[in-house]
Amino acid sequence: MPSPAPVDRHQLVESLRWKKFPVLDDGHVALVDVMGDDAAVVQAARVSYGDGTRKVSDDRQLIRYLLRHAHTTPLEMAELKFVVRVPMDCWRQWVRHRTANINEYSTRYSLAIDSMQATHNGEWRSQASANRQGSEGCLPPSAGHRFTQSETELQSLSRRVYEERLEAGIAREQARKDLPLSTYTEAYWKIDLHNLLHFLALRMDAHAQLEIRDYATTIGEQIVRPLFPLVWEAFVDYRLEATRLTRLDREVIRRLAATGAVPADRETFLTFQDPTWQGLERCRERDECWSKLAALGLVAE
Repeated sequence: MPSPAPVDRHQLVESLRWKKFPVLDDGHVALVDVMGDDAAVVQAARVSYGDGTRKVSDDRQLIRYLLRHAHTTPLEMAELKFVVRVPMDCWRQWVRHRTANINEYSTRYSLAIDSMQATHNGEWRSQASANRQGSEGCLPPSAGHRFTQSETELQSLSRRVYEERLEAGIAREQARKDLPLSTYTEAYWKIDLHNLLHFLALRMDAHAQLEIRDYATTIGEQIVRPLFPLVWEAFVDYRLEATRLTRLDREVIRRLAATGAVPADRETFLTFQDPTWQGLERCRERDECWSKLAALGLVAE
């Protein structure tokens, strides 16, 4: 099978720069600039070698070794800068990652962006029963209709109050205080590749809030993957789609394997669970262990 044609790096970057990838109903992410590529990561790892002294296959193996063993310093040699348009409540989660440089649109100096994230009838999610900070499933569109309607009324009212304050001469810094968190903001966000991958691993996870997961997935798949194909491949294999086993997980597996009863049922799993979980009516660590073993085909209901 012939090798794929080499990608023109300059053309690739130019095709992505300032391209707005839509997210949610009125948000977007766009690449502003990028410094480095897969080769830059390799070069940083091999500081004693010059450029082009290794084959691409060797570069791939080295990058996979770095990601597999969490040798992440070479990944810090590459940086990406984005411009994002995101609802403020989602942005609050975003800026908890304090490893980036940020410059956000200021509503003290400029008018607040006249756009708020809308929730359609079938998009209202139910509170998760087992996770206080998560959601599960959606209300039927017929049940969600009244919440969408009241949201529209609330957003319209808050914008009207904001604009009335401005017309009356109220300072922008004070007039903005009753705008809802659904109001969109914009920001430049610059981050090195190592910390970006950490952000993506957390925010692309199925347990992350849907809205920020949509942003992270767009950044990862639409921008990072084409710019850093070897790093992305290793990231998916060793972080994004990997299973992390704790010492307790390994001991449960060892005890189950010794019985020869694999896949084990729930009762057998509970028999050989870690002693520290015994007697606990609720135990998140035990539940996580079960999920890992189920994914590996070692337990089944």
